[in-house]
Amino acid sequence: MSATLLQASALTMRFGGLTALDALDLSVFDGEILGLLGPNGSGKTTFFNVVTGLYAASGGSVLLDGQDISGKSPQDVYRAGVTRTFQRSRLSLTMSVFDNVAIGNYQHMQRGLFANLFRRQAFRIEYQRTVELVETLLRTFNQELANKMFEPAGALTMIDRRRVELCRALISQPRLLLLDEPSAGMTHDETAELMDDIMQVRSRLEKFSIVIIEHEMNVIQRITDRCVVLNYGKKIAEGTYAQITADPEVQVAYLGQEALA
Repeated sequence: MSATLLQASALTMRFGGLTALDALDLSVFDGEILGLLGPNGSGKTTFFNVVTGLYAASGGSVLLDGQDISGKSPQDVYRAGVTRTFQRSRLSLTMSVFDNVAIGNYQHMQRGLFANLFRRQAFRIEYQRTVELVETLLRTFNQELANKMFEPAGALTMIDRRRVELCRALISQPRLLLLDEPSAGMTHDETAELMDDIMQVRSRLEKFSIVIIEHEMNVIQRITDRCVVLNYGKKIAEGTYAQITADPEVQVAYLGQEALA
């Protein structure tokens, strides 16, 4: 068994009288791809939002590589090595592909106005390094995409926009990447191609873990090592894709009681 990278213990998130996460225990291991499944409203995206500091948990804890990141700001969680994508595109379509990717590394580039004005040589060196890094990331996904680095992101196809979002999340060299429905808005062929990209990136990085929320079950079956299923904020099943899809409670959660008839 690989070492535990992320450990959520009794993680709870309440919104008034609604409990979105109910004393959830969930582990992510080094180097694995974990599928996070469940019907709409089961707490999947809420889990991402709590881990990344967008929401402050009502209770419980989150450890990353043994360090408590519970209640940390999104910036601190980012610095600790956790990045994410969103179901809905967060690209600025009028900005260049380069700018959209480089902004993911802004905390490492920011030197302040004084430094940018009076240490121009250092700024130019840092900028050139960023250009090379962005180009390398884009080329990892698609050579043609790298050739469009200084073109507006709005001119890209949906799959290339998703690739740009992935590059933005990867530019800081995270330990853990959280993917929220990366196939949204794409065709089946585009989805398969993007999954090829994700698997290729994962194969090149050591101790790099992914948690993916995805409703396309063929994606989950293909790329995950392990799955966790949520319902009403609770974990109802855990195991391989074959194990969780054979679980009666999972079938009821997704399809209703008639699934067992």
